[in-house]
Amino acid sequence: MRIESAVVSLSWIPSEAITGLTKLPFELGMTQYDKPPPDRIRDLDAMQDKGAFRFANELRAWVEVTDGEIIDAGYSPGSTGRMSTTVAKVGPAEVTFQPVPFPDLRADPRQLGRTVTFVQTAGGRTGIPAPRRVRRKPFFQLSAPSCWTTLSLTIRADGTSEHTVKGASPFPRHWVYDDRGRLTDKVGITDFKEWYVEAFGKNSPWGAKESPAFVTKVESALERELSSAIMQAGTKPKRKKLAKGKTLVEQGDEGQDLFLLLNGVLAVEVDGAKVGEIGPGAVLGERALLEGRGRTSTLRAVTDARVVIVSKDQVSTEAMAELAKAHKRERRR
Repeated sequence: MRIESAVVSLSWIPSEAITGLTKLPFELGMTQYDKPPPDRIRDLDAMQDKGAFRFANELRAWVEVTDGEIIDAGYSPGSTGRMSTTVAKVGPAEVTFQPVPFPDLRADPRQLGRTVTFVQTAGGRTGIPAPRRVRRKPFFQLSAPSCWTTLSLTIRADGTSEHTVKGASPFPRHWVYDDRGRLTDKVGITDFKEWYVEAFGKNSPWGAKESPAFVTKVESALERELSSAIMQAGTKPKRKKLAKGKTLVEQGDEGQDLFLLLNGVLAVEVDGAKVGEIGPGAVLGERALLEGRGRTSTLRAVTDARVVIVSKDQVSTEAMAELAKAHKRERRR
């Protein structure tokens, strides 16, 4: 019996991911940010044709099982990386920049008893060249940074499977989907500055250097709906930066605001004990507003983080109640 499974990462550029002067081409309309990918992948080919992602890593694999034992395993033909073109406007004209895909890197299938693990790295250089300083003559180089993800997929003889993200470029944003095309995980950190300066040559898996990834479980559909509404409300939201180790709120503090986590990972601590981690897209702080008492937990930055401060009149009481129910269920897991 053949058992097949898959994991896919989609990478895209959100509006809040780029800061400083580098935003200028986006703000002037010369190039564009991306809309968030869907909660479910239904047709990856069609998404690529529409430019719905910057690049994708599609890891597909199979195992052959006889009498409960794995006798063979391999990567499927559709296991590959995909990169989309970048369109930039120069005056009235449009210029299409072709990305440079790198060869997919695949580890030999690793079998341990009744499981086999597959690892695949996919990515390449982005379409638009980027200027950067170098330490040798001519002290200036025009080259596009590299982007990638390294995915791991484990298939068991009983038909189940699981996936992880072993590494990823610091930029752009990476979302991860399971074998049924459902969004399950997000890489929690998007660091444009580090990527823009460092992600060249040897500083990639093709140069034998991986960049670790902080991965968090996906937020709820309600949180994705709310975050989209908050970011598209028409007014510039108030933002706050947190350094690693700093707290956003302390348990017991009074609270009048909600928070939308844009980037980074926050730890949830109750009575001094860590009970979970939260990644980008999460909407936080609703219980203090609903219950009229202090914050029920401390939120501490596991990494550098950025949040949007959301006034309570931007989110309905009904939506906050749904958020509170979901967050309570997560802590009981």
